[in-house]
Amino acid sequence: MSEKHTTDVIIIGAGPCGLFAVFELGLLDLKCHLVDILDKPGGQCAELYPEKPIYDIPAWPVISGQDLTDRLLEQIAPFNPQFHYQQMAESIQKLDNGNWEMTTDQGIVIEAPVIVIAAGGGSFMPKKPPIPELKRYEGESVFYAVRKMDVFKDHDLVIAGGGDSALDWCLNMQPIAKSVTLVHRRDDFRAAPDSVLKMRKLVEQGKMGLVIGDIKGIDGADGQVEALQVKTKTQGELELKCSRFLAFYGLTMKLGPVADFGLNLHENLIPVDTEKFQTSEAGIFAIGDINHYPGKLKLILSGFHEAALMAQEAFRICRPNEKLRFQYTTSSSDLQKKLGVAEDKAA
Repeated sequence: MSEKHTTDVIIIGAGPCGLFAVFELGLLDLKCHLVDILDKPGGQCAELYPEKPIYDIPAWPVISGQDLTDRLLEQIAPFNPQFHYQQMAESIQKLDNGNWEMTTDQGIVIEAPVIVIAAGGGSFMPKKPPIPELKRYEGESVFYAVRKMDVFKDHDLVIAGGGDSALDWCLNMQPIAKSVTLVHRRDDFRAAPDSVLKMRKLVEQGKMGLVIGDIKGIDGADGQVEALQVKTKTQGELELKCSRFLAFYGLTMKLGPVADFGLNLHENLIPVDTEKFQTSEAGIFAIGDINHYPGKLKLILSGFHEAALMAQEAFRICRPNEKLRFQYTTSSSDLQKKLGVAEDKAA
């Protein structure tokens, strides 16, 4: 059965703009559920350049992508947002009660009056190895992410890739898999040096395998992989027996299922107005790099501004019978109580 949730606002994308939207919405007592295809918050900042310095965040002369993410998470903690990681927003539909219902590719169903698309340049999609017939095995015995470790327990597992994801899962899977073999096209890795050292030690101890080469083919039947064909420079063609294959070839950005939501699009971006940042559908907003309007600047700080204006209209939709009072966090004791920085004198 599908897991069902009800909230005020669904935010698609847990990057900086999506996280700051939680703050602006939280100040108005609107609860949020966030859906992101990655296994952690931060979007591009955390996934692609966690240590890269950012110089144009107000009041921060320099801050890394990961530090910015951590600060935003600290800022929104009082509002207790609910995260659904490793999920893709697959479809939406309008309900008879006027709310939107969103379903993820993992069967999670969330109902809310408002949807905010804060998906940056789109969804992070896995880069797939150019192996013929690979699609026949996807989701059955070939995977591009780990959602449940038990899927790999007691299996002969081949992991392909040379980055942190590949090395981390080699180390995590080695104790539970029947066997683990890492395949990479060269004997040089982009992962954390400590992870590489631990991997090489396991190889030396005979607790896992390492093959330097390119995967060229896959054998099996009925969605079940049985072996991979690997071309190496030193050993020629090899056949690696396996029952599970994990490929970590990196990520690419695509608009994904959002393109099928029925919204007006402009060159794979979502046009919005500049008053509310609402899309062509009432109740659906787009903020950050994924939206388009005259004069748009693809900057994080621009997305923060868009989140603030979006939240005002979201309140009107979610609380049609309540009056919106604009308040400053510097002077409003009500907002300060919500943030946990002022005592409730009535208590």
